[in-house]
Amino acid sequence: MRDNTIRWACLCAGDILLRREGDMLSLPIGDEPPVPLKAWNIVTTIGTAPGETMKVVRLDRPVVDDGKLTMMPLRASFDVLDDTSYAMAGKAAELVYWDQNTKFCGCCGAPMRLHTEISKRCTECGKEVWPQLATAVIVRITRHGQGEGDDEVLLVHAHNFRRPYYGLVAGFVETGETLEQAVRREVREETGLEIQDICYFGSQPWPYPCGLMVGFTAHYASGELRLQREELSAGGWYTRDQMPPIPGPSSIARRLIDDWRMDGHERTK
Repeated sequence: MRDNTIRWACLCAGDILLRREGDMLSLPIGDEPPVPLKAWNIVTTIGTAPGETMKVVRLDRPVVDDGKLTMMPLRASFDVLDDTSYAMAGKAAELVYWDQNTKFCGCCGAPMRLHTEISKRCTECGKEVWPQLATAVIVRITRHGQGEGDDEVLLVHAHNFRRPYYGLVAGFVETGETLEQAVRREVREETGLEIQDICYFGSQPWPYPCGLMVGFTAHYASGELRLQREELSAGGWYTRDQMPPIPGPSSIARRLIDDWRMDGHERTK
């Protein structure tokens, strides 16, 4: 048994290189890179867990015409990789994005050099920088329906959704806001509704390109649904037996929705 597993995260223009074995897709494993690299392709090594190492490299061009390897958009790999591999791939993508956008010092303009695996230092003034996260919130809003015990959940379709599913209200936290204030503002801006009983649910890295999605639950308080058409193309209240297509099982949006659906199932037993 090997003491250390080395997984390769090879990225190119938003796509990640995966190894194909039958119907299974996974990150390539091995001491050597899965494809030949050029002298200027910088490999970064990151420890991810005991016995696990990730090597990250940005490829100049996508890999094509290889029966054992395939390129896939990172977002699409969300639904085919196991949770650990997807988390590693996401971290790799964030670091590649950070590296590309921190070539020069923001204070004096001199070149930046890698100082640790997740920090850089200016070669002139010594300023240090680390990867920064863009924090976003996502919220599941429920209300009591017409019948006894018949709860409803608010689901919306945003213009930026790449698939025809309905998800939850979400948006970025602004400077000076608490997470709860951001939840209230986004709901008010996108739906015209007021909410109450805001509770933390969980969080998820969202490497598109460098986000952290923080999930909440809340209850409807007041207001009529008025969708912000600049952000949302459709939306409405849905019961558990009248659901539109929803996000894939690995997303925090799906976990929030499934938690509500399971709660209803338990109450009907």
